[in-house]
Amino acid sequence: MKQVPFGSSGKEVSAVILGCMRLVNATNPTAVIEEAFAQGINFFDHADIYGQGECERIFGNSLKEASFAREDIFIQSKCGIRKGFFDFSKEHIIESVDASLSRLGVDYLDALLLHRPDTLVEPEEVAAAFDQLEMQGKVRYFGVSNQKPMQIELLKKSLAQPIMANQLQFGIKHTGMIDQGIHVNMKDEASIDHDGSILDYSRLHDQTIQAWSPYQYGFFEGVFIGNEKFAELNTVLEKIAKAHEITPTGLATAWILRHPANMQVIAGTMNQDRIKEIAHASEIVLSREEWYEIYRAAGNILP
Repeated sequence: MKQVPFGSSGKEVSAVILGCMRLVNATNPTAVIEEAFAQGINFFDHADIYGQGECERIFGNSLKEASFAREDIFIQSKCGIRKGFFDFSKEHIIESVDASLSRLGVDYLDALLLHRPDTLVEPEEVAAAFDQLEMQGKVRYFGVSNQKPMQIELLKKSLAQPIMANQLQFGIKHTGMIDQGIHVNMKDEASIDHDGSILDYSRLHDQTIQAWSPYQYGFFEGVFIGNEKFAELNTVLEKIAKAHEITPTGLATAWILRHPANMQVIAGTMNQDRIKEIAHASEIVLSREEWYEIYRAAGNILP
């Protein structure tokens, strides 16, 4: 399993993360997390809203039965999304972490991310919450999700802790943060910067991008792998995957991990065979020619 730096923490973690949003649907959740760990995945991603908290509870129960120790893995959770609104208040952050720890049955989170942006955020309240959680030993590292550079800078104005990670949607069919960098000084649609140059910003500030929905197109519209709507892309994926003796899903993983930004891929599958193929592909290094061939086959145009 390829290892990547987790932000500026000095810690190395698995390049593939097991996303636990679907753990509530797993027939044998203990077997799923055991398989992930056996394949070198030591990073597990949660959120307080996944399964209305049930995913964390299931994971906590499975962790008690697992063959590995709590100290062998990296547990991350997120908070801030509530029914109909976002809430980055100190009170809610503290309550959310305490509830997550209770459901997970652990004493600390390795990382806590703020789940999407809250336009009513008061950085001083976030800072007070982070300070308390860090002082109490309940959270070791902090990060955000779906935030752009100026939103992160606003938080940093008050935070004592560095932002280690940012969860962003990214994959072969969701390449906006790359497109706008390639189409600089142009007026076509691909040149539009929706993200505030978040890719370059993340690299400059040693913030790990965690790619979510890496095999989806659009906003949860479906999987592009094996989808007849993307015939040219799948032809190329199958050809290059065969050359590397991996699956197209594995290749889509390797494509993300080939980027020198040292991203992580969040794999949300509960299928043990799929976990194996994704983990195996993490060590495949694509050539520049292969990477750009896939990028073009996805419908992207090089200037």
